[in-house]
Amino acid sequence: MDAEMRALEARLRRARSWDGAGFDSDLLDGVREALLLPEIAEAPARKVGLLARLKAALARFIDWLLGLFGRKSRRPVPAPVKGRQITLAALAMDGRAMAPSDLGEAIARLAPEDQSTLRSGVEKTVQRREAELREEAEAKRRAAERERAQLEAERDEAKRRGEAAADKEVRSQVHDQLTQELKDRGLVTERNGEIAVTYTLIERFARLLLEEERRSLPGSVQMSRRGGGATGIYEKSRLRQPEEVAHLDIVSSVIASRLVGSKHLDESTSIVFREVMSERVHVVLALDKSGSMDEAGKLTAAKKALLALYTAVRQRYRDATVDVLAFDNDVRALDLLELWECRPGSFTNTGEALHAAHLLLRSSRATRKEVFLVTDGLPESFTDRDGQVRSGLVEEALDSALLRAHELATVTPLAFTMILLKSEHPEYEVAARQITRVLGGELIVTDPSHLGFELLVRWAGGRETARAPEPSPSGSLAPAPVPRKKSRRDRRMGG
Repeated sequence: MDAEMRALEARLRRARSWDGAGFDSDLLDGVREALLLPEIAEAPARKVGLLARLKAALARFIDWLLGLFGRKSRRPVPAPVKGRQITLAALAMDGRAMAPSDLGEAIARLAPEDQSTLRSGVEKTVQRREAELREEAEAKRRAAERERAQLEAERDEAKRRGEAAADKEVRSQVHDQLTQELKDRGLVTERNGEIAVTYTLIERFARLLLEEERRSLPGSVQMSRRGGGATGIYEKSRLRQPEEVAHLDIVSSVIASRLVGSKHLDESTSIVFREVMSERVHVVLALDKSGSMDEAGKLTAAKKALLALYTAVRQRYRDATVDVLAFDNDVRALDLLELWECRPGSFTNTGEALHAAHLLLRSSRATRKEVFLVTDGLPESFTDRDGQVRSGLVEEALDSALLRAHELATVTPLAFTMILLKSEHPEYEVAARQITRVLGGELIVTDPSHLGFELLVRWAGGRETARAPEPSPSGSLAPAPVPRKKSRRDRRMGG
């Protein structure tokens, strides 16, 4: 197409500079079109037969005779060609087409004005052909652009599909590999054809949640892992009091003295066995899983906070009893796995949750009993004397919750904390304060993002003591026997 355009431009320049003298064979088509002549046969003109010549001679003789008597010829006169500017009838050679040489000779014999007209017609012809060629080139260009765009779209789609297929294959392989590795470690299992988490994984997840929450705790809050009360577990530490010499660890003390370059034992290098003290602790964690807790991620935040608190209690008191209750219309005791998998239910039966906590704590021998209740609203349902759950009666539900609060208040010693998630309804806080006041506890109003922080801060207020073991009757320096640490891990929430 570009070559044709260049040839046309060169032909147009020759047409504009043509003065009629001589004949340029490149302008043959333009000249023919300007003169409205039939196509010129490049082959030699065909020979006319004898019969055709006789007919032509007879026709001319008849025309001559008619002309003598003043009559017109009966032969039809061809209609004039529309738009023709130059008459070259005299150039016709016995009815045959003109050869290029004949046409050149005829043009050379034209008058100057006819040559100028012919030159202008040739120029217009070349210009029109150039315009047609440009339009054709533009159409081809647009078609090529559409085809290229379509090819690029197909290529991009093929690339996207290929990348998606490769990514899917890689993800599938990584998923299968990771799943198998987690199965081997006991972190996941297959249940009803689907992958499900295990209790072990939830325990690890709870520890991670606790460590994350600890980063935000102020330095004054000490999350100790030891409590007050006898545990039967001993640890090695520096000598603090003279009566602890009876429980001296001779081997460790000698090594400590040699490390500092001393040949004698003194108070700074004496290592003794000291019993770790711990309280007997019973904690009840009550979670509101009513339908409203499913809004704004409140239920998920409450689950994470209780998992972190559960781990904190167990780290500080290894033999603590920790019960987790989830309540809506009914109350259920859950383990960690069931806690994480619980789904929102119906209405809030706060009174039944307080009654369940009372049943768990009333016969407990723990010296420290605590209840943490997380909710986002006021009581909406209650359990009547016949054991039927009745919903939608807010005043009766609040009266039932207050009655159950008085019942739980008979448990001693008791530390009660209610965490109320912020709400736009002020009556929720009024009801929560009434319940908390009956139990002599503390009400915390916060949002879900600070729930774990508030729980851990309240829990960290516990005591921590240490008591030296009784000296042996013989008064010898022999170390007391060190009992083995308990390694049993009870998977039940009650410890």
